[in-house]
Amino acid sequence: MNKVLLIGRLTKDCELKHVGDEGTPLLNFTIAVQRPFVNSKGEREADFIPISCWKKSVETMVPDLTKGRLVSVLGRINVRSYTNMNGERRYMTQVVAEQINFMEHSKIIEEAN
Repeated sequence: MNKVLLIGRLTKDCELKHVGDEGTPLLNFTIAVQRPFVNSKGEREADFIPISCWKKSVETMVPDLTKGRLVSVLGRINVRSYTNMNGERRYMTQVVAEQINFMEHSKIIEEAN
């Protein structure tokens, strides 16, 4: 079984692209996920996890997927390979999101109340 659940903050605003002949929506962003321990300096470090989502329904989420926003992502780990311009084989690991949830209200909603 390949399932992953992450909670973290977006490192920058998300990117929405439409790919292929059919213009399939592809949403990309990175979240910073804090590690559950501190390093030798007493600091808490984070892992920066690339996320992709191919669901059409995420197009409506784009305005809210902004830098600093706390989200949870349920998905699967995907490892793909490609050959770069120098002919070298490269590997990329990312999470393909099946579900994205907001973990806190947006500032716009908070200011309206």
